[in-house]
Amino acid sequence: MTDADAAAADAAETATAADRSKDDVVLRVEDLQKSFGALTATDHATFEVARGTITGLIGPNGAGKSTLFNLVSGFYEPDGGRVEVNGTAVTGMEPYEIADHGLIRTFQTPRKLEGMTVREAMLVGPRKQPGESFLNLFFKPGEVGEHEAANLEEAERILEEFEIDHLATQPATKISGGQMKLVELARAMLADPELLLLDEPAAGVNPTLRNKLAEQIRRLNEQGTTFLLIEHDMDFVMKLADPVIVLDQGSVLMEGSPREVQTDERVIDAYLGGSP
Repeated sequence: MTDADAAAADAAETATAADRSKDDVVLRVEDLQKSFGALTATDHATFEVARGTITGLIGPNGAGKSTLFNLVSGFYEPDGGRVEVNGTAVTGMEPYEIADHGLIRTFQTPRKLEGMTVREAMLVGPRKQPGESFLNLFFKPGEVGEHEAANLEEAERILEEFEIDHLATQPATKISGGQMKLVELARAMLADPELLLLDEPAAGVNPTLRNKLAEQIRRLNEQGTTFLLIEHDMDFVMKLADPVIVLDQGSVLMEGSPREVQTDERVIDAYLGGSP
């Protein structure tokens, strides 16, 4: 191979790997590794999420997307590598500690809280509530009451913004799956996230609610929230996210715009069924 050929090969490899030249990075994942016995689920994954973006994360079943989310959000401990949020290493921290650094996540199957109305379920969302301390209930009841009143007001405001305030008094276990996805997204916003990880927000959601979810994500992004989302619905993610990161067997295959991803032969063959 000539020097020119080697340079061209290096350039091509750089073009297909994750973009690591972002100026304002809210999430940095470096060489992240996780195995379960003989199965390598995350294989030296490296990428960055720029502040203000809606970044998509795609790949087939078994590509390691859910494992990666669990590693980044603290639900799994990595075998190697590093995770940074706003320049602070959060590797190995508990999920609530990572949340205190501004990284919040949702789940593919929303957790329905038994015995609660939608309004009450919303109030689980805020971080660092003084009422969570048993001692504060006795020694600082005024402070606890003030925070609870402020959280309730904010919950009502967000429910109205999401156009689901009519569900406030409904049992959280009785609303539809699509409505629950909206409630979970609304509840996550009560935690005031800088970066919100969405795990398949469109899964099992009818087209009308799917469009409403997309509208809300765009609105929240315009207001300053950064998103990293896993999604199998290619139409949903390609219309919403830019850039898109492609995982293959636990590693980053490429990162690019929706058009670049959709026209990449490897992505077409492996993930999009052979047609751009």
